[in-house]
Amino acid sequence: MASSGSDHQPRIGITTYLEPTIWGVWERDAALLPRVYLDAVVAAGGVPLLLPPVGTDPSILQILDGLVIAGGCDVDPTSYGAVPHSETVDTRPGRDEHEAVLIRAALDQDLPLLAICRGLQMLNVTLGGTLQQHLPEAVGHDEHRPSPAIFGRTDVKIDPDTLTARLFGDRTTVHCYHHQALDVVAPGLRVTARSGDGTVEAAEVDGHDFALGVQWHPEENPDDLRLFTALVAEVLRRRTR
Repeated sequence: MASSGSDHQPRIGITTYLEPTIWGVWERDAALLPRVYLDAVVAAGGVPLLLPPVGTDPSILQILDGLVIAGGCDVDPTSYGAVPHSETVDTRPGRDEHEAVLIRAALDQDLPLLAICRGLQMLNVTLGGTLQQHLPEAVGHDEHRPSPAIFGRTDVKIDPDTLTARLFGDRTTVHCYHHQALDVVAPGLRVTARSGDGTVEAAEVDGHDFALGVQWHPEENPDDLRLFTALVAEVLRRRTR
């Protein structure tokens, strides 16, 4: 990590959406990200840098201290060899490819990595896993995504002796909004938390001090920024090694 040892605030890259957008008199495609991600990184003591899904160059990670793979739309099922489900909509294959490149590079460089919701799904797919395309069919309820634009609340049970447990203890309650989830877990990815219905809620990459994905949305709870503060703290810890 090229920035290691310097005294600047931790630079945290965050992947972004590329979506049709309207502002003022303009209607164009734009790279965007909900502000809650930015506020969470800033509140944790970091500086957010946005990474749009165009012009992908993994060398950008050399100027970053940490990486967040943000939430968003469904992952393209063809990326894990599946036929699209009727409920799988609004995929962005270009973003999938972009994030897969960054995930691989971050793991190769052992860059602190936090993957959120879709980010956890991309982490799993990038490492060779698959997804459950429509979770209500598997678990029999809609509580993980109660209704459009309404976050659910999920109780999560956490395995001991994991980074997830060091941050949250043996259980926590989280904000969630997803209709897909991990199915076949990729080799080298360790499940560290599940909800009561068995849905994978967190996983960590073997052999890395901080490569963690969560199925929930920590950025939606400004009163609990433990994941973001832990990411920034990991950056600072490495500077003292």
